[in-house]
Amino acid sequence: MDKFLNKIDKIIIFFLLYTLVFLIFFSTLSYTLPFVLALVFALILKKPTKFLMKRFKLKNSLASLITTILFFSIITCILYYGITNITQETVQFGKNAQSYISNNSSNLYSYMDKLKSYYNNLDPSIVNTIEKTFSGYVSKISNITVSITSKIVSMLLNFLASIPYLIMLVIFTLFSTYFFTKDIASTKNKILNILSESKANKISNIYIQAKHMLTNYFLSYLFIIGLTFIETLIVFLIFKVKYALMLSIICAIADVLPILGIGVIYIPLAIIYFLMKNYIVAVGLIISYILVSTIRQIIEPKVVSSSLGLHPVAVLAALYIGIKVHGFLGIIFCMFLVVFYNILKKVNIL
Repeated sequence: MDKFLNKIDKIIIFFLLYTLVFLIFFSTLSYTLPFVLALVFALILKKPTKFLMKRFKLKNSLASLITTILFFSIITCILYYGITNITQETVQFGKNAQSYISNNSSNLYSYMDKLKSYYNNLDPSIVNTIEKTFSGYVSKISNITVSITSKIVSMLLNFLASIPYLIMLVIFTLFSTYFFTKDIASTKNKILNILSESKANKISNIYIQAKHMLTNYFLSYLFIIGLTFIETLIVFLIFKVKYALMLSIICAIADVLPILGIGVIYIPLAIIYFLMKNYIVAVGLIISYILVSTIRQIIEPKVVSSSLGLHPVAVLAALYIGIKVHGFLGIIFCMFLVVFYNILKKVNIL
């Protein structure tokens, strides 16, 4: 009984400490973001830096400088290529959408007239209900369009206003990454040397387990997002959907976010192709949407649970409870709660 109560006490203390750290971390992230990113980048660059030091007999400072510059150069090239292509496709999409609406406005009006002549033969009460419903949908679509347009303009203005902050963020992250990369190995050894052998071993085990599980967690979701992106890109290329790259990236991002999902792209596209009387593409997109969504729902619990060493039900519970509690932030809270509990359990702390 005492052991059980002791274990309950440990779990309660763990939950309270974890919640406190989580809240402090995310509430102060706007101030600590460059240093958090720098620490993550430094952990990524640790092995390449050590490789350069051993292979070419370079000093720690020079090896860290080389890996940091190469790492940021690669990221800059990827971002430049991605942003350039997405911007070009977005601008082209906007122009083509406007020209399509202006060129086919007469067709749209004739389609509405045909539809009206069809339902005018129905019962007047049914016609009244249809007209009210239709007008309601039109007003909703109009409001949504205005809202989206205003949000896009607001985002662009906010982005332009935040350019000085982004430059400062990049500079601080770059320098912090270099210093963290240079000192991270020696810092770890110094900390372990100060502590007793048993405590040092325990801390080392916690670090190894945390690094292993968090890396697996990141890679598993990267695999899921990448799979969604590749599947969507293949589907769009097969059906010759325009702006395939831009729409595939949006699908991959929407796939991570709760509630939204890939349906925000697939379903409107299917409706557009159906209205354009391209029924094969419309049906193909709906079938592809069902297949991609099904594959995602089957793969996610298995991939995440196997990579973290957790039961699939625990992963599903963390995802569901997280969405219900606080959306995307709730998912992060619940998933890392389960992860860190499993880590401390493995090193016999809980």
